[in-house]
Amino acid sequence: MAAVQALYQMDLASTDLTDVIAQFVTHRFGAEGEGATSETADQLFFSELLRGVVRRQRDIDPMLDARLAAGWRLNRLDSILRATLRAAAFELIERRDIPAKVVISEYVNVAKDFFSGEEPKVVNAVLDKIAREQRPSDFA
Repeated sequence: MAAVQALYQMDLASTDLTDVIAQFVTHRFGAEGEGATSETADQLFFSELLRGVVRRQRDIDPMLDARLAAGWRLNRLDSILRATLRAAAFELIERRDIPAKVVISEYVNVAKDFFSGEEPKVVNAVLDKIAREQRPSDFA
């Protein structure tokens, strides 16, 4: 959820990637050097996820846009929804160590934390399409 919030902050406030990572590591994960091993792993995953989304955004955005329902456009979606889809799409594309169904489930739950309407269903539908194209063996 922290990665989605950080992507949202970057999108809305045009905050620099490095600044967002530093802010979240300091305020969300505790001061550097104080964390336990799992906290360090969380920080590393968080940083890699944000950097990956930024690095692959030119690939991710058209992929998402093409899989939205007719009449929907990524740039017109709520910023939190857009951040959720971007983070999940990155994981589906590059984090093959995480099963596709787990990625989808996690991000549908993130959407449920932020939205009470149709948005979690949109997240599920878009991510399912991407996962089946990117990782067909996960659904065999």
